Amino acid sequence: MAITTHDTETEIQDRAILVSLVTDKIKRTGVDPELSLQELVQLAETAGVIVLDVLRQNKETPDSKWFIGKGKVEELRMAADGLGANTAIFDQELSGAQVRNLEEALDLKIIDRTQLILDIFAGRAKTREGIIQVELAQLSYLLPRLSGHGKNLSRLGGGIGTRGPGESKLETDRRHIRDRISELKRQLDEVVKTRELHRERRRKSGAVQVALVGYTNAGKSTLLKQLTDADVYIENQLFATLDPTSRVLQLPAGKEVVLTDTVGFIQNLPHDLVASFRATLEEVNEANLVLHVVDASSPMREEQMEVVQSILQDLGAAGKPQIVLFNKSDICRPEQLQMLPSGPGFLKISAFNPDDLTRITEMIADELAGDTLTFRIPGDRGDLSSLLYRVGEVLEQNVEDNDVLYQVRLNKEDYGKWSYKLAEYVEQE
Repeated sequence: MAITTHDTETEIQDRAILVSLVTDKIKRTGVDPELSLQELVQLAETAGVIVLDVLRQNKETPDSKWFIGKGKVEELRMAADGLGANTAIFDQELSGAQVRNLEEALDLKIIDRTQLILDIFAGRAKTREGIIQVELAQLSYLLPRLSGHGKNLSRLGGGIGTRGPGESKLETDRRHIRDRISELKRQLDEVVKTRELHRERRRKSGAVQVALVGYTNAGKSTLLKQLTDADVYIENQLFATLDPTSRVLQLPAGKEVVLTDTVGFIQNLPHDLVASFRATLEEVNEANLVLHVVDASSPMREEQMEVVQSILQDLGAAGKPQIVLFNKSDICRPEQLQMLPSGPGFLKISAFNPDDLTRITEMIADELAGDTLTFRIPGDRGDLSSLLYRVGEVLEQNVEDNDVLYQVRLNKEDYGKWSYKLAEYVEQE
């Protein structure tokens, strides 16, 4: 990511040393420090940063002044001088005071993991909702740290940590930021109400919803595009797509479902970001079925799956029916494929294989299918006939006198929504 100064034409790229501190608290939480550090490398590269080196330290507790130990600060300073680094990126959140102290000691731009992720999100947000959510998360993160980011925010240009609202914060006091946060929350409330109206409309129409979830860069957007011809941005980067996209997917028997791509998950997703994007993430709660897309080629596959399940648990969606799609099987080694679970609820697929796409739609149809019922619908009730085709899979229909007999397969949830209209027309065996 190039930083262009205002007084010269020189472009200076962020050249960073990454820093990871492993404390006793982190060990107790079960967070994998190496997975987190590997992700930090990917995040930095996604932001256009040249990663020069990685420093690790094990310590019982963070240093209140420097975060890392004083000796490690000196080691970082010497490494930065020797490698020509202009930035240090920490894998954990820093306080404003720690940022200020490190900047003064190192004469480097200091960025933490949360700020880096927020910066990437700022570059990815395209819709009004996404832009509001990112700015709200950035300001919520910045407010308690305002006094500690003076030198960082005064740097000219648009490098990591200064994108979005960051560049003008020297002239902005806390009261102004609080006012802006209040205004953004008001705007977001309006967007959330609109989203809820859309959800309610989908509920009333009987639309069946399927949500794509998974670790960032697992291939969700590619799968959405291949299944529905959706016009979505696809790139081999973390958080390549940010705004949720919904498209109609036609199943083998002709039934249509709404397939929604959600923002990718990641270990240690910033709290402010989760809070700001909660309305978007809660699309998962409206789903009849969850497709958990997994990068089968990743050496950290198991850990990534655990992170996704943990976030689904936090969202209250862990109990949803789920199909696990082990994607990228075309680039897996044979021993990787052999280690993958198989059987009901699991598929090994490549998003680029047409046969695999067919298998996915067939499994979705089977998962959504439920009991087979026979309905006797009066010939003049075309509205009910249309409803049966919309919410179920019509297996057979026959005309008998002035009625039409429909044999329909539909799941309990769908029937539960529409039983008040359909129950009286069910033929008893």
